[in-house]
Amino acid sequence: MNSRQSLQLAIDTADYICMAYVSDLSDSELMLRPHPECNHINWQLGHLIASEHAMINGISPGTMPPLPAGFAEKYTKETATSNDPTQFATAAELMSTHKAQRAGTIAALAKMTDEGLDAATGVDYAPTVGSMFAMQSCHWLMHSGQWVIVRRNLGKKIVI
Repeated sequence: MNSRQSLQLAIDTADYICMAYVSDLSDSELMLRPHPECNHINWQLGHLIASEHAMINGISPGTMPPLPAGFAEKYTKETATSNDPTQFATAAELMSTHKAQRAGTIAALAKMTDEGLDAATGVDYAPTVGSMFAMQSCHWLMHSGQWVIVRRNLGKKIVI
């Protein structure tokens, strides 16, 4: 297994886990917060998608598909406190946008060389291109722990 395959495996595993947690949640369930001081799942998903788009475009400019018009603006720090579902994407929109962005990430990763993965990014939380790709699994998994709480509160089946 080479470094790109290893990174893709980590991204694919995180995607499998995260999608298991959210794929059966309705639009209204995605608006639930695991705690009053936490962001609702819809905002977290939009934040993750917009962040992935920005991170991968930052290390491989022009490789990511465009986000839907106005998407990133719906998922800023300023919108995180809103509980108005009309200000956010629907579950179907989130899933299709995630799928398109993830395909862009995997395509950008496949074109990387070992030397390219070692290149510096200038970003403290992901100092190399390879670590920026690794962030696509870690960042998603970090948020997904909160989604389990919502699932349990809803009485949803345990999926992982």
